[in-house]
Amino acid sequence: MPAIVIIGSQWGDEGKGRITDLLSSQVDMVVRFQGGDNAGHTVVSNGKEFKLHLIPSGILYPDVTCIIGNGVVINPEVLIGELDDLEKKGVDTSNLQISCNAHLVMPYHIVLDKAGEHRLGKSKIGTTHKGIGPVYEDKASRSGIRVQDLLDFKIFRIKLEESLKFKNAIVEKVYNMKPLDLEEIFTRYRTYAGRIGKYISDTSFLINKALDENKKVLFEGAQGTLLDIDHGTYPFVTSSSTIAGGVCIGAGIGPGRIDEVIGITKAYITRVGSGPFPTEETGNIGDYLREKGIEYGTTTGRPRRCGWMDIVVLKYSVMINSIDSIAITKLDVLSGLNKIKICTGYKYQGKIYNSLPPHQTIMHKCEPVCEEFKGWNEDISEVSSFGDLPENAQYYIEKIEEMIKVPVSLISVGAERSHIIVRDESLRQRLFGQNRRSTLIV
Repeated sequence: MPAIVIIGSQWGDEGKGRITDLLSSQVDMVVRFQGGDNAGHTVVSNGKEFKLHLIPSGILYPDVTCIIGNGVVINPEVLIGELDDLEKKGVDTSNLQISCNAHLVMPYHIVLDKAGEHRLGKSKIGTTHKGIGPVYEDKASRSGIRVQDLLDFKIFRIKLEESLKFKNAIVEKVYNMKPLDLEEIFTRYRTYAGRIGKYISDTSFLINKALDENKKVLFEGAQGTLLDIDHGTYPFVTSSSTIAGGVCIGAGIGPGRIDEVIGITKAYITRVGSGPFPTEETGNIGDYLREKGIEYGTTTGRPRRCGWMDIVVLKYSVMINSIDSIAITKLDVLSGLNKIKICTGYKYQGKIYNSLPPHQTIMHKCEPVCEEFKGWNEDISEVSSFGDLPENAQYYIEKIEEMIKVPVSLISVGAERSHIIVRDESLRQRLFGQNRRSTLIV
């Protein structure tokens, strides 16, 4: 099982960084293949909290090679800040490699992102204002600036001059704002190049070489399936391909290389920004989940919208990603609730939809059809085996498995690395059988 893909199966923020951190202890390479610093992963280790936006969670293990793939868009200032923060906390970052083909987030991307959202008013998408959409637009229009351009500043300047002619025209004439200064940007990015130049390489070659040598490679997704540019709740999506198929494009490998796909889902569901959310709870239950689950964006700090588990969404994710097993995170957040619900379908104009409806209007206006289950009050954060969970918690997990017809292989019951139940014994043997690193408790 050399190639494993970790995918968010909801609207992002499912705890992918947590599971990546767990599995990183047993692999040789971790690859981030899409998105930008609009995503964030929080990992807690030995009482230290690490907030990662661009660098894969595997960076916390000194003998794991970490790759930022060509499908990622990179803000050098954010990346350098992340490197500095890790190094201050004693983390060695020399094992990082950055794809020469990844695209750069430029200052005008951020300006246009903010201005565009403001112009949309009530119809805004709810972006993070990180410039992610505009840089992917430039990539698609073949006018982007790539990481490799930092290695040749003659080419970099030519591209920057051409881009600014057009971008400043929009900034001035459409948004009535001051133009951006070419010399200031050029000087700044030249400084960035001196800091990150040593990390730049042909990462597709490195990944395929590792797979040829039968090394274990973990591909780490950002955001979630329902935020995919093609298969999500468009237009309230991100600008990249967040699904398992995006690995091939964003990392530079063939589809036959992928051996296993693990879908990450919370024991409930959240989303940030605008867009449909059939199971959203806006009252006391939503507040309870938000506060107990600390549901505030790693990147923006925005409060997340919270609601019950949505099986319609989860079944769709299983289908679109070919998910082999599910990792459920934050099961402990449900402790203390007397009743727990699972959405099994959507009701709209008298019709029940058991799969995602073909029109956004239905998803916006539908009524969730839910099954109700008994909750539990026990603290489960120190539980290490499935059989020791409260009976109602076990039943909840088993019902999810029954509904989606995919096994739950991992269950997170707390914030620390050790708060994980490895339920799939075959996964335990494949990943943890050799006990590669004693730092991980399973």
